[in-house]
Amino acid sequence: MIRKNGRQSPLEVVSWDEAIKFVADNFKRIKETYGPDSFLAAASARGPGNEAGYITQKFARAVMGTNNIDHCARICHAASVAGSRQTIGEGAMSLSIPEIEDAEVIFNIGYNAAASHPIVARRIVKAKEKGCYIICADPRITETARIADLHLQLKGGTNVALTNGLAHVIITEKLMDTEFVKAHTKGFDEFWEVVKDYTPERVSEITGLSPQDIIFTARKYASSKHSVILWGMGITQFSQGVEAVKCLCSIAMLTGNFGRYACGTGPVRGQNNVQGTCDMGDLPDVYPGYQSVTDPAIQEKFEKAWGVKLSNKVGIQLTRAPEFVVHEKDPAKRLRAYYITGEDPAQSDPDLEEIRETLDQIDFVVVQDIFWNKTAEHADAILPATGWGEHEGVYTSSDRGFQRIRKVLEPQGNVLPDWEITCRIATAMGYPMRYNNTEEIWNEMIDLCPKFTGATYEKIERQGSVQWPCWDKGPEDKGTMFLHKGGKFATPDGIGILKTSPYHPPTEVENSEFPLTLCTVREVGHYSVRTMTGNCRMLRNLEDEPGWVEMSMRDCKDLGLREGDIVKVSSKRGSVYTRCKPTERVKKGAVYMTYQWWIGACNELTIASLDPTSRTPEYKYCAARVDRIPDQKWAEQEVARIYQDIRTRMHIEDRADVKEEVMA
Repeated sequence: MIRKNGRQSPLEVVSWDEAIKFVADNFKRIKETYGPDSFLAAASARGPGNEAGYITQKFARAVMGTNNIDHCARICHAASVAGSRQTIGEGAMSLSIPEIEDAEVIFNIGYNAAASHPIVARRIVKAKEKGCYIICADPRITETARIADLHLQLKGGTNVALTNGLAHVIITEKLMDTEFVKAHTKGFDEFWEVVKDYTPERVSEITGLSPQDIIFTARKYASSKHSVILWGMGITQFSQGVEAVKCLCSIAMLTGNFGRYACGTGPVRGQNNVQGTCDMGDLPDVYPGYQSVTDPAIQEKFEKAWGVKLSNKVGIQLTRAPEFVVHEKDPAKRLRAYYITGEDPAQSDPDLEEIRETLDQIDFVVVQDIFWNKTAEHADAILPATGWGEHEGVYTSSDRGFQRIRKVLEPQGNVLPDWEITCRIATAMGYPMRYNNTEEIWNEMIDLCPKFTGATYEKIERQGSVQWPCWDKGPEDKGTMFLHKGGKFATPDGIGILKTSPYHPPTEVENSEFPLTLCTVREVGHYSVRTMTGNCRMLRNLEDEPGWVEMSMRDCKDLGLREGDIVKVSSKRGSVYTRCKPTERVKKGAVYMTYQWWIGACNELTIASLDPTSRTPEYKYCAARVDRIPDQKWAEQEVARIYQDIRTRMHIEDRADVKEEVMA
């Protein structure tokens, strides 16, 4: 579908040839008129697979001539990548998921595996059954907290204070592995200069935890050489996300918990292929295989392989799109084209009003996806792609394991695989990109990436999974179960760097007008932005709009709210309707919402404050207010009206039985 006469004209169904020409001509015009860096691409970390991710970044770099390529890791685990790189040199999980069940101590912080990764959750349960001691640091009583031996219910936004406090105890009580620290790390003096001020008593005042629990946690973690740290977006989605990750990696180094079986750090990734999309170089600063775009030798290698001159300028992150559109005064620096594959920034990014304004001001927006989404409303062209099960490819699991995905059915309708669509656009722009299958793409990629070279289709098929690094194509190199063996880190000199920073509060704290703190969380039921699950009637029947806001029993009593009441949740950026869910899981003064709902879209409320290094938004903390709606009958009718309007705009079936279902 394309808009033939500008953004105000309707989308019209056209042939693939016409659509490809329309997109190619506009991309070419924008590049020639405004330059390569006026273009931004968002790759997909979901269904398309690694091969499509490789093609997306190749298109941005080789065809458009820019490193403005990114994906949804930016809004989830980019802080894990940045913080881990600065300390241990590698942004991925240092251990394998199966190793978790053999850990002796698990320090679980800002992560609820039961809701985010049920398969990983099973490993944690097995570890507990084997005698593992589990410590869970989380402001909410999650499923993980319920099975933990110790739940540290800290105040939201105080992760850096807690991690600095743990490091203080480990050092002052001489719980360090002194030989490991001396032989394999550096930067201790600078590290101590920061953490020396974070006594258990001071950290207690900041976090709300008892000094005794802080001391006990440090002692327990340091007591084992099979201690594992697992974290999720409760760590990374803060303006201090990178700092928290750096300190967690440093705590593991202080205690020698790297380089052996069943120890190390585990940033457990979000989407099914967010690790793989990072692997494929869908990031502004690295080519596939984490090879720097500013390294002349690497640049020359890719130039020779792709037959073009490449940019050595680090690109912009997708979370900075508003900065280069809405807030950019210089027309020469503005973003003019946005190619979005398998993402929905109009639902998943913070401060959605600003995102909609950004999308409307960009000259040309292309959405490539399997279903209509909220971003599609702002698109000049919509390109329909195959879903999982309709194409071949490779994913990377959270623990660096390449795994094959296989086509199990022929796609219905006039759809194409993502990689083929992008290749057709490139070819129409005068840069031929032709592959017969995904294996040809994969072979091109692994030949350019030393860490992945040994992970051939044949080896993945034979083993079931190949964990990188896998340097050699021969059968003897089966991949790498855990990283940093023997204390040799992935830094240039092999030495780990101890790092942290002083704690500072979140950007926006509660106040008299907005007295509550809002945090986004994940719950089982619908997936991500509901692009898929919102189209599934069975899942809609189980849980549907407008979603829920979790509130403490005391706050509900003070506001006169009952479970199921529709309420209005507001912040400085907007307001949404959702249902009240009183729960003992949360503390008074804090509310929690999931970002998957279309009516109860909590990202209408979240703040676009970014971590200065990773540019990850502070989804986990902003000031909010919940208002009771006296006329619940009107509220129910208003929600039904909004839902029907959304479904109509998103081209979801509009049959009589569906209308009756919505109204009911």
